[in-house]
Amino acid sequence: MGTVSLPATGLVYVDAQIAIYSADSHPRYAAACAPLWRPGRTVAVSSELTLLETLVAPLRSGNAQVASRREDLWRQSNTRLLPITREILREAARLRALHHALKTPDAIHAATALMHGCALFVTNDLGFRRIPGLPIVILDTVVDGS
Repeated sequence: MGTVSLPATGLVYVDAQIAIYSADSHPRYAAACAPLWRPGRTVAVSSELTLLETLVAPLRSGNAQVASRREDLWRQSNTRLLPITREILREAARLRALHHALKTPDAIHAATALMHGCALFVTNDLGFRRIPGLPIVILDTVVDGS
């Protein structure tokens, strides 16, 4: 089992499910994601949309402990949630227009990463591979060593 290889410096975009795997100590993925959260020369970032996406299930089930743990990921000194701006929404619309199968949340994630010049986009969603210029790493390939 491998771990995510980080660039020397820059922003590393974390897709929502990666944040969930990390916060919930997922048995298959947490160790591979660990480098994302260590202080260093990279900063783990995501869209503010990730906060919504990661909190829905624990809030629905009344699990305040899981909700708190997921939110705490973004309180670390080497992490940031990036705002959803009009420019990001315009870019997300452009991406959806070009890639018909791309859903709105994924378009917002891709647009945010592209507009902030992220050096890496960590996900487990193969659909992001169709976005030109998005430097993605699929977590399953890291874990499986393929």
